Amino acid sequence: MRFAHLSDSHLGSRQFGLLERETDFYDVFAKNIDKIIEKDVDFVIHSGDLFDNNRPSTEALLAFQKALLRLNEAKIPIYAVAGNHDSILRKGALPPQVLFKDIGLKLISDNNPIYTEGPVLICGVRYVPSSQSRALKSAYDQLSKIADKYLKSILVSHQGIDKWMHEDTHEIELSQMPKNFDYYAMGHVHNYVEEDFGKGKLVYPGSMEIWRTSESNENFREFGKGFVVVDLSYDKPQVERVKIDLPREFVRAVIDYNKFDEGLRDVKEKIQSLDNKPMLDLTVAGGDFDSADVYETIKETIGGNVLNLRPSFKPDKVLEEERI
Repeated sequence: MRFAHLSDSHLGSRQFGLLERETDFYDVFAKNIDKIIEKDVDFVIHSGDLFDNNRPSTEALLAFQKALLRLNEAKIPIYAVAGNHDSILRKGALPPQVLFKDIGLKLISDNNPIYTEGPVLICGVRYVPSSQSRALKSAYDQLSKIADKYLKSILVSHQGIDKWMHEDTHEIELSQMPKNFDYYAMGHVHNYVEEDFGKGKLVYPGSMEIWRTSESNENFREFGKGFVVVDLSYDKPQVERVKIDLPREFVRAVIDYNKFDEGLRDVKEKIQSLDNKPMLDLTVAGGDFDSADVYETIKETIGGNVLNLRPSFKPDKVLEEERI
C-alpha cells in the first residue's frame, strides 16, 4: 500500500502583500496534486496548515475544492488534520476543513481521531499548543494503545518536536513520542526531515512553498519543496522524496561596494535569465557609501526585473560595529 504525505500548503498566504505570491501558493499546490495523481497512490495524508489562517479567503477555499474534486475523480481519498494556522483555539470551534467533509475530505479531529484503510490504521491529533502538552501526550498514549491492534499504523500530527525546533518553541519532546507506529506523518516544521524512529519512519515533508525567506536554505537546496510517497509493504516504510519546481526563485546576493558596478551587473544577468521575476535579498557591504544613493541605483537598474526587492546595507562603519 502506497500513500502520499504532504503538509503546510498555507493556501491563501499573500507573502509581503503580493497577489503574485498568493497565486504562486495555489499553483504549487495544484502541481503537487497533479503529481500525486500521477503517482497513483492509494490515499493522501495532509498534516496541517492546509490554509494560512482559520478564515481562508474564497480563493483559498476554491483552490482546495478543485484539488479535492480532482482526487475524488481519481478515487484517491485524502485525510487531513488541522494545524496551528488553520485552527481556532477555542473549545468547540471548527476548522475550515469541515466545509469539505461532505465532498470527501476525511478530517482527523477530536470527535473522529481514527480511520482505517484496509489493514492500516490512520489516526491523529489536531494541533495542540505547548500550554496543553500534557493533553497532547495523553492523546498520543491513547492512540498508541490502539495502534498495537493493527498490522500497520500511521500517526498524523501537526506539532513541533524539540529536535527540529528553535529552543523553547516546541510542543513535545522526541522522547515523549510513542514508538510503536510504522509511520509518523508530521507537519509544522517547514524543512524536510526524514528519520528512523521507533519501529518506523518519522517525516516532516516540509512546506510546499517558501513561506519565509529563511526557508531558502541548505535544506531547501538539498531536498527542495514537495511531498513524499510512502510504501508500507516493507518491514520499515520506504520513503520517496518528490520535488516540485517552484514558480519563482528566491535569490540572495552580496555585492562588495568596492566592485559595485560589476556586482550589480552580475546580479542583473542572473535575474534576467530566470523565467519569472524572482524575490531578491541583496546586501551591499564594505566601503564608504550613502545607503539612499545606492538604493536608488539598485532600484533603477534591476527594480523592474524582480517581484520583490529586500536590500540591506553594511558599509565599513556598520561592519566594524558588528565586529565589536
